[in-house]
Amino acid sequence: MINALTMKKVLLWILGILLALVLVVLCIWGGEIRTVSSIESVDGNPYLYQMEYKAAYDLDDLIAKDVDTNAELLDYVVGRIGKGLPLKIKSAQVADENGELATFNCTSFQAAKAEGDGYRFGRNYDYFKNPTMVTVSRPKKGYASIAVSDMSHFGYSLEKLPSSFLASLSCLASVYAPVDGMNEKGLCTSIMALPKQAAQQDTERHNVGTTIIMRLWLDRCATVQEALDLLETVDVCHDAAVGSGYHYMVADANGDCAVVEFDKDDGWKTMVVRKAPDARYMLVTNHLLSDKYYTTEPDPAVGNPHSKSWWRYETAGAYLAGHDGTLTFDEAQECLAQVHWKDLVWDNGTVEDTQFSNVYDQSALTLDLRNWNAYEDTKHFKL
Repeated sequence: MINALTMKKVLLWILGILLALVLVVLCIWGGEIRTVSSIESVDGNPYLYQMEYKAAYDLDDLIAKDVDTNAELLDYVVGRIGKGLPLKIKSAQVADENGELATFNCTSFQAAKAEGDGYRFGRNYDYFKNPTMVTVSRPKKGYASIAVSDMSHFGYSLEKLPSSFLASLSCLASVYAPVDGMNEKGLCTSIMALPKQAAQQDTERHNVGTTIIMRLWLDRCATVQEALDLLETVDVCHDAAVGSGYHYMVADANGDCAVVEFDKDDGWKTMVVRKAPDARYMLVTNHLLSDKYYTTEPDPAVGNPHSKSWWRYETAGAYLAGHDGTLTFDEAQECLAQVHWKDLVWDNGTVEDTQFSNVYDQSALTLDLRNWNAYEDTKHFKL
């Protein structure tokens, strides 16, 4: 018969093992656990979430591994956060059987603030009604940032939401997948799709994928020039399996702004369009702006006529010019509202809307987001 003293020793031994296991788990996954535990819906909206990214990540390691496709990125994330566990993340960003993808179609601008010094960065993300994640990151090596992600890029949909701890693990990929964002220095960036123009730069430099270059800018750059200098140290490779390419806007708190594009007819060499020194605003939609390809007439060879890229460029441009390139907060929102999408039907029957509209204040370091064309309901975030 086990006496009371023996039973007590057994219980203490079991408790010691459990405590050791807890400590091991916290040592290995403490950052990931704190990150997932921070996820919450914004004001109860089941399709809009916010998260504080508290886990460690190493962009130098990611660069060294030449991760440049969505599949490789998600495998990398699984390996880093799963640490051997059978965690799976699958992106919705893949082409159909014809190698085509209904690409997201967006509008971005930087404009001077009408009420005084500083600049605003506006952005429509036109795509399907997917859940959205707002991620705040404060890396040990790098600038703090607030960034927005389309959660379908790492496996979520209207039917699959982060409704439990296990269901939320895939959200850990969001730090690697911003589609726009701003860092503590006021540097903003966003991405716009260009059908059938997946850049494949190929030099001796390491490769980075579609959204990784944006994460690098947010973490490491305070100015547009720093972002362009960083660009010269890596090769940008868009995932050819997605069936789309991209160009980027990057803008700093001093009013410098540029659009980064890639030459589809000359080895995907980087092309940079800079905002004129005396200009108060710059605008980009979903067609090339570089002199070599720019046209005022819709042309599928250089952009996306289906999404009315040229109409959006002209309409938003006229609004910005009509305000002399200086906008109040309400006017910045109105500029985006004039070119938002509602029920754009694609050939396969899917319907595209503006998933979210963002206005970043590059001096106050705030983000105001309107989800799914809910223009009467602006959500406010501060870095």
